[in-house]
Amino acid sequence: MADSNSSLPPLWEKISYESYFLRAVDLTILGLLVSLLCHRILHMSQNDTVWVVAFLCESCFSFIWLLITCIKWSPAEHKPYPDRLDESNCINFRVHDFPSVDMFVTTADPVQEPPILVVNTVLSLLAVNYPANKLACYVSDDGCSPLTYFSLKEASKFAKIWVPFCKKYNVRVRAPFRYFLNPLASSEDSEFSREWEITKREYEKLSQKVEDATGDSHWLDADDDFIVFSNTKPTDHSTIVKVIWENKGGLGDEKEVPHFVYISREKKPNYLHHYKAGAMNFLVRVSALMTNAPYMLNVDCDMYANEADVVRQAMCIFLQKSKNTKHCAFVQFPQDFYDSNADEIIILQSYLGRGIAGIQGPIYEGSGCFHTRRVMYGLSLDDLEDDGSISSVVTKKILAEKNLAKEIGNSKEMVKSVVDALQMKSNPQQTLTNSIEVAKEVGNCHYEHQTSWGNTIGWLYDSMADDVNTSIGIHARGWTSSYISLDPPAFLGVMPPLGPVAMVQWRRWGTGMLEVFFNKQSPMIGVFHQKLRFRQRLAYISITMWGLRSIPELVYCLLPAYCLLHNSALFPKGLCLGMPGMLVGMHCLYTLWEFMSVGFSVQSWYVSQSIWRIKATSCWLFSIFDITLKLLGISKIVLIITKKTRSEARLGSGEGLSQREDDGLNPHSDKFEIDGSLYFLPGTFIVLVNLAAIASYSVGLQKLSCHRHKGGGSGLAEACACVLVVMLFFPFLKALFEKGKYRIPLSTLSEAVFLAVLFVIFSVGS
Repeated sequence: MADSNSSLPPLWEKISYESYFLRAVDLTILGLLVSLLCHRILHMSQNDTVWVVAFLCESCFSFIWLLITCIKWSPAEHKPYPDRLDESNCINFRVHDFPSVDMFVTTADPVQEPPILVVNTVLSLLAVNYPANKLACYVSDDGCSPLTYFSLKEASKFAKIWVPFCKKYNVRVRAPFRYFLNPLASSEDSEFSREWEITKREYEKLSQKVEDATGDSHWLDADDDFIVFSNTKPTDHSTIVKVIWENKGGLGDEKEVPHFVYISREKKPNYLHHYKAGAMNFLVRVSALMTNAPYMLNVDCDMYANEADVVRQAMCIFLQKSKNTKHCAFVQFPQDFYDSNADEIIILQSYLGRGIAGIQGPIYEGSGCFHTRRVMYGLSLDDLEDDGSISSVVTKKILAEKNLAKEIGNSKEMVKSVVDALQMKSNPQQTLTNSIEVAKEVGNCHYEHQTSWGNTIGWLYDSMADDVNTSIGIHARGWTSSYISLDPPAFLGVMPPLGPVAMVQWRRWGTGMLEVFFNKQSPMIGVFHQKLRFRQRLAYISITMWGLRSIPELVYCLLPAYCLLHNSALFPKGLCLGMPGMLVGMHCLYTLWEFMSVGFSVQSWYVSQSIWRIKATSCWLFSIFDITLKLLGISKIVLIITKKTRSEARLGSGEGLSQREDDGLNPHSDKFEIDGSLYFLPGTFIVLVNLAAIASYSVGLQKLSCHRHKGGGSGLAEACACVLVVMLFFPFLKALFEKGKYRIPLSTLSEAVFLAVLFVIFSVGS
């Protein structure tokens, strides 16, 4: 329960999901792993080098499971009560005293991230149930696209219809492209039906305008507002700041639309721009000069607000008068997706996510997160008094103008806004357009030079996983965070289809995590001076070292085949064979239970297990190459933006979540789009090697070699392991016989066959 010295009902409570049964299962699996390791040590001298390799791999798996057990030991989340915000007798303020919130949306490429997708995300944010005069939406366009700006301008016109409509009829799904998928029910009253039809027609006009503008840029010359986009390139242009809509009413009624600002920071060749983290820091600076809200919401351009009360939900955490809440730096809502292969991510958040939330708080996931502005300015928990104010010693040290100028940059307006934010002073109402020129200054390429931006202030640099990097920096200063999981989800997004695009994204995530593992924010360092709790540190270690799992995963997928071809034993004999058998069985049943308890099917569980193996043995393997080349100074890591597409599948029922349909691109169809990239070589190679080993065992070729080997050789257990590996890589086996884009290209197949032949020759010959 939230701490409070008052008898008033709390705005939130902490819910624990501790289970002694699940703890027992985790410990049993860990015990079986340790027992298997001990057995290998005792019989190491009686077996060949295969046992040494197996021992090393299983040691890695045991360490990973130990970390997972520690993380999942005390799962928890926070349950907010937004209805209590309106009970003036429960809190010391009324609705008009709600704190302001600046909402950030980032986009970088109008081709990979279609403007209509960005428009829907923005519209869903503008229409949330929160006083409009307390909200401001900032869109950062790192692609400096006139098409994106045009689309947002048109969206602002539609917002004047959409926002009042949503609030008048309490529409739940406030992204138009999702809301209008379902037809209007015949039982609806005539007034609602009429307004529904009008609103839908206006949205269709908006969509058509955006679509027409994509192929025809005549509107660029028709409006002087687009002059700033002339002769610009995505990688070479000046700072652009445009106030698309300014809320001058200031009353916060249902017909008002929040502030709406478009920005694009300066880009110059040969400058480091730090990708999304750099864009987020520019958003922080511009918003500080215009609205300076104490709280900031960060949302990816393809993740719309699916819960109209999401801002109020987060404010329940921040506004509760308790010690725990004063220590809360950010509120994270788990990411969820409406159309494709996200089952595995949802499971990870349901169990590992809640587990981490029960320690020092959830890890920042890069989207769907409410941040406290003054924490992002590098404030440490030690800098605060018991009442949440900055201590007098720190005030003299930090708030001195000269000191702040070195940290923040040489902008007097920016320094003043930072001082106000650190002291939690309310932001005076001002005209946004008056701040445009000074806002442009803080977007210049050279502004961050010799400052602390990206180092100790704002979103931290030096990793493509800027979210995890920043999260460690916040928790290392002693702050906590809160985890709120809503049903239906607070935010919904889109995942790329299974295939090359998904592979690129998985590789980027793996590489980014490894960058954090080896940089100065690494959870492996700072044991004595950082304020990361021990189990929180283990959680960060587990997540950032995911990419390193690829080596033992790949080796273990090949060991059974090697043993069958070489006629050597991989698993213990006799009764001791029960240890690996029980391990596999318990792990399968345990993970299956996790999937089914959340509502997923057996097929979804099977496909997710397959995806995990494919991800570990291919994408993360390339992540190791990436980080190795970076650490050696041979090459730099370049961010590749993955293509976002929106699903037109109908909503399940009413305004509920969409059904993930079998369109050939999601996990329920286990089909991969395959091209000639190297991503598909490891999986194809693994399948061919294990098929060759099974064939060898089936026709009795290994019996011929028994005359050359003394002692126990390979047997049924190794053959079953090969079958299990083929089942886990079934998408590649299926792709051998598919057609079109789902078939393995001849070039990839020939390379895999060549490697498989070499492997077989090596295994038999050795």
